[in-house]
Amino acid sequence: MAKARAANESINTQVLVYSANNNKVSITEFKITTFLLLLLLPLVAFAHGGAIDKQGGHFDRKNNTYHCHKEPCFSIHKQADEAYRQTDPSTYSRVYNRKDWPHWIDADGDCQNTRQELLIATSEAPAQFKNNNRCTVRYGHWYGFYTGQTFTKASDLDIDHVVPLAHAHRHGAADWTRAQRRAFANDFDNLLVVDDSTNQSKSDQAPHEWLPPNADYWCAYGKRWERIKDKYGLRYGDQERVALNQLAETCN
Repeated sequence: MAKARAANESINTQVLVYSANNNKVSITEFKITTFLLLLLLPLVAFAHGGAIDKQGGHFDRKNNTYHCHKEPCFSIHKQADEAYRQTDPSTYSRVYNRKDWPHWIDADGDCQNTRQELLIATSEAPAQFKNNNRCTVRYGHWYGFYTGQTFTKASDLDIDHVVPLAHAHRHGAADWTRAQRRAFANDFDNLLVVDDSTNQSKSDQAPHEWLPPNADYWCAYGKRWERIKDKYGLRYGDQERVALNQLAETCN
């Protein structure tokens, strides 16, 4: 991780924008201001050797590096990395913001949102609820496709977007309407019940960057990834295509 600079310092990055015939069209100056730097300053301010600090990480003085172990550290770094990524001249879209993707909605007004509906639908045993309102699932029996493990407590589970929201944003969804993002974020075809630690490990990575620990699921994972991306007309990267072809070979 790059060292945080002084709070009043700005980073200026000049990006040359070229047309198809390689003629320089314009120079766009991106100024990543104090806001992003302030996201990183607390990490240094609270850092110390060994013990986890208030930000969820610790500073390794020997190697002069900062390591994240839990939230909010992961989110802080992810926001900063995403902001820098957006300065790539091939990506002319605003920074991804999860709040722009309405998820876990209660589409039918029965008090059970998308998460609860999926927990109920995928439990191999009748779901048990927190109270008589039957709005929140507490216990059930779920199979985690990513790990091959089973789970009984809903609190141990996350709902994973097979094609992550941030990945979709970077591959064609940046210009979607809020209604389109809402549909994508709550589409059962793009949702899986997984354990929270594996979901955090995956983050917003594509198949060439991350695969489920359970190799027996690789074939199905690759097929489902492609089905979702094709369904919504999302772009593929070259390395992503290579990885998907390799996953297809596991189906034989």
